[in-house]
Amino acid sequence: MSQSTPNTVRWTAADLDLFPDNGNRYEIIQGELLVTRAPDWQHQKASTRMSTALDAWSLATGLGEAVQAPGVIFTDADHVIPDVVWVSRERLAVLLDDAGHLTGAPELVVEVLSPGHDNERRDRELKLKLYSERGVQEYWIIDWRKQQVEVYRREQILLRLVNTLFPPDQLTSPLLRGFLYLVSQLFQ
Repeated sequence: MSQSTPNTVRWTAADLDLFPDNGNRYEIIQGELLVTRAPDWQHQKASTRMSTALDAWSLATGLGEAVQAPGVIFTDADHVIPDVVWVSRERLAVLLDDAGHLTGAPELVVEVLSPGHDNERRDRELKLKLYSERGVQEYWIIDWRKQQVEVYRREQILLRLVNTLFPPDQLTSPLLRGFLYLVSQLFQ
């Protein structure tokens, strides 16, 4: 008796050009296509506030740049759209391709959770693993429903949860000298 394996489609970054621009986000992790609807108001508010804070700090220090929803192409089978990234000036010069896409790990990635089990699994498991494998130094997960920020930092080869912050707490990072942000401002 022979066993057959199901034929599965392995998506690539080139396949993303075939999808309509309909407000959905199309990402690929390990060749698996992940589709999410356009983020809701609270998600975008938290994302914008974090991006604005990181951008203001970056402009004041000149140490890097923060951007909302950039495409990050790690490989042909790993193409994601984080909510916010921060990249140092030195890495940015190396990571940007001719089309303006990041082709490697930014130092900091921020994801804002969207409602639903599949969305949370994507950010807490699939993307955490991907960002660990690809060399992201810090990963922040913002949960606007619980009003908290989980901070993951690289310890040797893995991103590990080092802190969970709540509205009275201050968000800081060894990557971002002098950056200080009150978590409560994300959720006002």
